[in-house]
Amino acid sequence: MNKKFSLAHLTVLGCAPPEMAYIAAMTGYDYISIRPIYMGLPNEPNYDLATNKEMLKQTKRALSSTGIKVHDIELARIYDGVDVKKYEPAIEVAAELGAKCVLSSIWTSNRDYYVEKFAELCDLAKSYGLTVDLEFVTWADVDNLEKAVDVLETVNRDNTGIMIDTLHFHRSRVELEELDSLPEKWFHFVHICDGPPEIPTTKEGLIHTGRDARLYLGEGGIDIAAILKRIPDNVVYSIELPHIERAKEFGYAEHARRCLQSAKDYFNEHNI
Repeated sequence: MNKKFSLAHLTVLGCAPPEMAYIAAMTGYDYISIRPIYMGLPNEPNYDLATNKEMLKQTKRALSSTGIKVHDIELARIYDGVDVKKYEPAIEVAAELGAKCVLSSIWTSNRDYYVEKFAELCDLAKSYGLTVDLEFVTWADVDNLEKAVDVLETVNRDNTGIMIDTLHFHRSRVELEELDSLPEKWFHFVHICDGPPEIPTTKEGLIHTGRDARLYLGEGGIDIAAILKRIPDNVVYSIELPHIERAKEFGYAEHARRCLQSAKDYFNEHNI
């Protein structure tokens, strides 16, 4: 299997980037996907490498000693009142660490505004050689593939991408055929995990599973293979699989190992 896998930060959110690199190397990943943009969410650690110079130094040391690379950073949200320039220190760090992509999502219903700000983010990232990959999140304002495609087509920048998360794809009720007409150049990486077949009817329910209780591939009810077979196979597969109870039970390293092993087993079983 010549697939490339990244360990997404939500999977091991209690681990700082240096520890992520060591765990990723120990358990067989190729990349890590880190969160150096602090959002101030409940129980969210602050991994702002632009201000924490010692952590940045240790991250570089860990990457150098393990051979693990940073694939992408998150999360450059677009929301009412956002100052896109505030993302520049994190984007600069991302470029310094060799990252390729900045993940973004949209949390305002004002289309003219979010298109303008997303374009501004793309221009900022381009000056550092990075793409901006838009993720639709089921409980965000841009919450499905159609809306995300509209953003990319409207801004018409050459460093944009679509980032498909298999959980959000399922729960936003996106049709598989919607993927078929999209340019291959838009796909740089995907988030993979499984989840229950039933879709929560409340925002709280959506958030709980999305942030705390995702499932190993093949364990739930999402047709992951059908999604991935319509996406170019040269993407990086970033495993975003937070599961609070399992992380407590197994520890982060073992949870990360099981995430990757289940993904490889699933890929082999479904000829992905």
